[in-house]
Amino acid sequence: MRHVAIIGSGPAGYYTAEACQKQFGDDVRVDIIDRLPVPYGLIRTGVAPDHQSIKGVSRRYEATALSDNVRFVGNVTVGEHVSIPELLDLYDAVVMATGAPADRPLGIPGDDLPGVVGSAAFVGWYNGHPDFADLAPVLSGPGAVVVGAGNVALDVARILAKTAAELEGSDIVSHALDHLGTASHETITILARRGPHQIAMTPKELGELGHLSRAAPHVDPADLPPEADDAPLEPGLRKSVTHLRNFATIDAAAKPITIDFDFYAMPVAIEGGGKVERVIVERTAIGPDGGAHGTGETYAVPAALVVSCIGYRTPPIEGVPYDAKLGRFANVEGRIGPGLYAVGWARRGPTGTIGTNRPDGFLIAEHIVQDTIDASGKAGRAGLDRILAERGIDVVTFRDWQKIEAAENAAARDGSPREKFTSIDAMLAARNA
Repeated sequence: MRHVAIIGSGPAGYYTAEACQKQFGDDVRVDIIDRLPVPYGLIRTGVAPDHQSIKGVSRRYEATALSDNVRFVGNVTVGEHVSIPELLDLYDAVVMATGAPADRPLGIPGDDLPGVVGSAAFVGWYNGHPDFADLAPVLSGPGAVVVGAGNVALDVARILAKTAAELEGSDIVSHALDHLGTASHETITILARRGPHQIAMTPKELGELGHLSRAAPHVDPADLPPEADDAPLEPGLRKSVTHLRNFATIDAAAKPITIDFDFYAMPVAIEGGGKVERVIVERTAIGPDGGAHGTGETYAVPAALVVSCIGYRTPPIEGVPYDAKLGRFANVEGRIGPGLYAVGWARRGPTGTIGTNRPDGFLIAEHIVQDTIDASGKAGRAGLDRILAERGIDVVTFRDWQKIEAAENAAARDGSPREKFTSIDAMLAARNA
């Protein structure tokens, strides 16, 4: 019997568990350990609340979780309740599937002013993550600035722009919905260091901005390259650039909120008297290497809120080698050390889609097959249970999660699939009800 511990219950974790089942059949026991009492990671707290179809992939993970040889071990913090060396003593393989939940800092003067928020925190706030439930971002003032040229930046801008009616059917948490209803910004500026041909925004997400009831996207035609230059682009990017070209023809003044795409624009400072009041932006140009460099021309964008969407980092965990430069666990094709692996964003960094994690999980399962030729006779879950019981840790099982989920579904406002609990105490209380 092989014993595998997976740290993190998001897509990478569940795909790895599924892959281990396919590789070992009944000859494996998998424990998926998560610090929260609820599973699914970014499916629950990262995917935009108005993208419910994407969240449906959790049903696949549920089928894996309910199988006899996979177990969810929630409300357990690795590095605090149990250490990595202890897990390596208990399991044949320990797989780090913790994702990249920490924001990369902007690293410019003023990025610590009240009103500057990272996207992990902002998205976690409106998605009900317990770590960010009390965020209360500043939504007053004439404008908000979103820094980044990917889909997360689009998600943030779209949620800021949507009305309560447009968010019907989503699972945005009520406290965020109510707070967003107080917003007074008239302009949401998306700052992109490079140009339209270098964005990481997909056509579907861009297209949604063209159908908002009170907001209109705007692109300066001068920022668009000659249309003939679109021909060599990958088809998806070409469609995205076509959306941007259409946005350049829209009368943004016809709606009360403008979503302004500001290309070739790099934030260099954030200023204000004890809070965010303006972002100082330097105009950029693209060099021969494809990178953006400053031109020396600067201007100010008024804003009370700045949301930085420039990437994520995997937080280090004691006992796991870490690559501080890349912001992920140090690994070679997923191997960290004897019996220790990384998968998903914890392995690659924050790149790829949810589906990218499936082949990643199968890669790690193949490594485990190669590295554990014979079962070791390690204690596995029985040993973990003993340690957690001795330390008085209140473990949440998948059946417990189903009780929490049922309570969230029952508490949903009209038209919403659920009302998420935003504190661990509330989750545990629902489990115990």
